[in-house]
Amino acid sequence: MIAELKGSRPVCTIENLCDAFGYTRQAWYNHLKNVNQRLLKTHVVLQRIREIRDALPETGCMKLYEDLNAGFLQRLDFSMGRDAVFNLMRENKMLIKPKRRFVRTTNSSHRYKIYPDLVQRSAAKLAEQIWVSDITYLNTTAGFAYLSLVTDAYSRKIMGYYLSTNLKTIGCIKALQKGLNNRLYPQRSLIHHSDRGTQYCCDNYIKVLNDHNIRISMTQTGSPYDNAIAERLNGILKREFGMYETFKTFDQACQHAHKAIYKYNNLRRHASCNYQTPEYTHNIERTQL
Repeated sequence: MIAELKGSRPVCTIENLCDAFGYTRQAWYNHLKNVNQRLLKTHVVLQRIREIRDALPETGCMKLYEDLNAGFLQRLDFSMGRDAVFNLMRENKMLIKPKRRFVRTTNSSHRYKIYPDLVQRSAAKLAEQIWVSDITYLNTTAGFAYLSLVTDAYSRKIMGYYLSTNLKTIGCIKALQKGLNNRLYPQRSLIHHSDRGTQYCCDNYIKVLNDHNIRISMTQTGSPYDNAIAERLNGILKREFGMYETFKTFDQACQHAHKAIYKYNNLRRHASCNYQTPEYTHNIERTQL
């Protein structure tokens, strides 16, 4: 009997429940203890996810899953699969909705030489074998600002960057020079890959590459797949690091870009880097020497 009659009202007791389902009272209390512990640990995991999102607001479920499994869940003595993390995010309305915008930053109609594609969509096997360069934009109340980026194709680390109020070549050159100053393996043969925009084809930019014995590679068709790493990076910065925002001033945009690139290099895990950060991936070879 699950319920005893007391007057005309049924009374449900722990003893009756245990008898009905074949459990001892101790087993019932152990079950409640396990449920409560799991709820508490799930709450702790959710707090950790919120901490990660505070630093990286647009981090997706897979990155969060890898971050949680990089020691946090083990210390908590708790296990959560990818689906469990996804469901927890969905239940708490923390899934990411994609955004899309487009501004043209490339002018391929010019008198300068177009160099062949030396990369042919192949993957780099070491850091500083292939660099990819591109320009993306930020909105300010005074108009667009243009962010020149130089990224290592192997580690995905942003090696150099520069934010400018215009699309002149000097911004791209300053980003490239920063990247050259940050090289860890200067003895390694390096290919510079970009689109066919005026900034990358003009004499001043080519001179910097030639002066440093860097081989020159350019896309041929204009397809985003020919410079996929740069296109992917632009999307990450826009979507995950708040670069879709409209900044009040150019200085505010500069500060935001600096913080975003630091977080991208040092905090954001990359699937293509075995879920390590670009900074770690770029440095690991040197630490093993």
